[in-house]
Amino acid sequence: MKRILLIATGGTIASAEDGHGLSPALTGAELAACVPEVEDLCELEILQLMNIDSTNMRPADWLRIAGAIEERYAAFDGFLILHGTDTMAYTAAALSYLIQGSAKPIVLTGSQRPMTSSFTDAKLNLYQSLLYALDDASCDVTIVFGGIAIAGTRARKQRTMSSNAFTSVNFPPLAYIRNDRIVRAGAAGATPGADAALAEAPLPPVFRTLDDRVAVLKLTPGLSPHLFRALKADYDALILEIYGLGGIPDYGTCGPSFKEAIFDWVDSGRSIVLTTQVPEEGLDLGVYEVGRAYAEHPGILRGGDMSTEAIVAKMMWALGQTRDPLDIEQLFYHPINHDRQM
Repeated sequence: MKRILLIATGGTIASAEDGHGLSPALTGAELAACVPEVEDLCELEILQLMNIDSTNMRPADWLRIAGAIEERYAAFDGFLILHGTDTMAYTAAALSYLIQGSAKPIVLTGSQRPMTSSFTDAKLNLYQSLLYALDDASCDVTIVFGGIAIAGTRARKQRTMSSNAFTSVNFPPLAYIRNDRIVRAGAAGATPGADAALAEAPLPPVFRTLDDRVAVLKLTPGLSPHLFRALKADYDALILEIYGLGGIPDYGTCGPSFKEAIFDWVDSGRSIVLTTQVPEEGLDLGVYEVGRAYAEHPGILRGGDMSTEAIVAKMMWALGQTRDPLDIEQLFYHPINHDRQM
């Protein structure tokens, strides 16, 4: 029987009403006890790493989760992380970069309603996530939620109340879970001796440093380029969500210049990633004149079809490893856990 480590971090799934609004209260052991069906699936060990609203999840907490997995990697066949939904996509992306190419599944789940709610989605999410973590074809970092499995770098919270909270951005779901059956897009399935091979899988590369001086700025009509100068004191990298397929305003002589502000940012040794604020289909700076000027300027990175959540986590990881712009560029463009199309 496989061994799974359940890492509890809080979130809505663990929350209860205390008169001041929902806040995490239940432990991982109490949550697991609410789904007695899991007892017959595996040997489940529980680690209560923290018990926080995921709004309060920070990069330092990502490192704590990664460290807990690293310390216990040899002892378990897979890992299930119970997490709040609001920042789950960021945590899943960060773990994809901190623990790369894990042969053992690292699965995140949570719920839109507390475990104790009469109409909770928590029980099915916990059960199906555990099924996915136990499947021989599962690996790497994945979010399992609302009956679908999404690569850890491709998830985005799309809905605030519905049970199908997450969508897979610009990449197909890895699998669908129908009751207790996992349906994958390809022909992946169990292989002889997979259990033994998985138990002996070596620890993959684990990174222990992040640079959290990364900010996201969304272009809006009338936004002043002077804002770039104000951000310099506190940030090493900026993710700029621009218009459509790749549009950045050019007001000519009628206003301050975005081109000057962006070029000055990267020429000062800081990093910038241009991405689109449109949810689907990605960025192409080469189509319109208002974007083409930025396509080849040294130091300007392009997010392509990556999610903003993945870009944030990847830049924090890349900047945590090096300050050399060419090395940062190489790390950023190297695909990890399906985060970008080649």
